[in-house]
Amino acid sequence: MPGLPDLSNVSMVLVIPFVMAAGAFFLLIQATLSLVTQAQTQRIVNQRLQFKDRFASTNEAMVELRKSRGLDADGNFMMPVAWFNRLVVRTGLPYQPWKWAGMALVGSVVVAGAYIHFVGGWVGAIGVSLAAFVAGPLFVLNHVANKRMKQLATQLPDALQIVCRSLEAGHPVATAVALVAREMPDPIGTEFGMAADEVSYGFSLTNAVQRMAERAGDPDVELFGATVRLQEKTGGNLCELLKANTTTIRERQTMRLKVRAASSEGRVSAMILTAAPFMVMAAIYSIQPSFYLDVIDDPMIQYGFAGLFTWMFIGNMVMRKMINFKM
Repeated sequence: MPGLPDLSNVSMVLVIPFVMAAGAFFLLIQATLSLVTQAQTQRIVNQRLQFKDRFASTNEAMVELRKSRGLDADGNFMMPVAWFNRLVVRTGLPYQPWKWAGMALVGSVVVAGAYIHFVGGWVGAIGVSLAAFVAGPLFVLNHVANKRMKQLATQLPDALQIVCRSLEAGHPVATAVALVAREMPDPIGTEFGMAADEVSYGFSLTNAVQRMAERAGDPDVELFGATVRLQEKTGGNLCELLKANTTTIRERQTMRLKVRAASSEGRVSAMILTAAPFMVMAAIYSIQPSFYLDVIDDPMIQYGFAGLFTWMFIGNMVMRKMINFKM
């Protein structure tokens, strides 16, 4: 109608700034994520190379890298407790016992304070704090080691393909292994880099790969080590064996994913059944704190809670046994 403004043009004028602002915000997020990802990738890729930058020779860098992983100067396990030494090495973390002890001490003090506040009693608080001081670091190290082994197993087929292509191009085995150390990020880059340094300083490829398998603790890396040992004893084309090894590892990973998908219902059920009692207790405590605090000093209530947590732990172990398939 004449005399009335065009509402479509007005609405477009109002919408365009919001669209431009949303686009700018999206680009800002993408740029930030790209910078963070690039910085993390650069830090991970150069983790082993930092030792070479700080020392004059490759031998000194190799020795210091071994010591930072919890190994001696010759690359052997140096701790009297073998299983703990293997766990520390498989985490890939810098071995800092005093720092770990300090963090565990702070965590145990926090746990003891929470126990005294909610339950009461110094005897129980001391026992809980000691358990947290010992079991807490072991739980964290085991979690980090398992996560690192899974990541290493995921990267291994790509690393073997790089080795095969390098061998097909006519490079020696040591050069092919060193190429993986330069081109791939951790954890596979550091492990292959340590193996390449050992080969450069006189170790055979079989011994270097065997040491890498011991450090990694992953069955796929053990299979790679067995393939190299088989080729050394019986001969044959190493590149063809590694290609077959790569195919086998990828098929095993596919089977693991299928098993994980098949057991997903059981894992979700276990998480829900475990979290539900704690969520209900937290809700009741937030609404009516006296519901628990008025009776928490009763010995029967304390024994009841102890029995509840014990049966919950047994139930979780049973469900874990039901959904944990070994391949």
